[in-house]
Amino acid sequence: MSTTFPRARKLGYDIAQVEDFLEDARRAYHAQAGEPVLLTAAAIRQQAFAMKRHGYAPGPVDAALERLEDAFAQKEREQAIRQQGDQAWYLQARETAQVILDRVVRPRGHRFRRVGVFTLGYRVREVDLLADRIAAYFQAGRPLSIEELRTVAFPSQRGGYQEAQVDVVIDAVIDVMLAVR
Repeated sequence: MSTTFPRARKLGYDIAQVEDFLEDARRAYHAQAGEPVLLTAAAIRQQAFAMKRHGYAPGPVDAALERLEDAFAQKEREQAIRQQGDQAWYLQARETAQVILDRVVRPRGHRFRRVGVFTLGYRVREVDLLADRIAAYFQAGRPLSIEELRTVAFPSQRGGYQEAQVDVVIDAVIDVMLAVR
């Protein structure tokens, strides 16, 4: 019986899936230089597990995944700096930040593609508020945490912003923030 994480009283993450993923992550993290690594910080951020009765409680697993993502991001950063050098690494992060900034300073209501009027998307007003905060983070160094971005949830609205496009930009912001830590 596994005790890696506390169990949920009702539904929780599938224990076998979580344990298999953690084993894959362990192997990937300790891979020797030159060995192919199929797991990245971005892939960890996207990881999802099936829900099962009395599985692992989601909160502790999610917290562990966040720490794992941070560790992989740090390792990826160190490897890239060794290969490219500090200047090239930071230049790449700055270029990505500029692409993000160019998008989030667009006029409100026009920052992302919209879905059709009969389709649900992210509520435009809520996404625009976050986009303003992202712009302030990049332009003025205003506080914005990775945790806030990892846990942001937007209400739905008909004709809202296309969810996948918003999610990609949020992931890119997290990548930049992890790159320059």
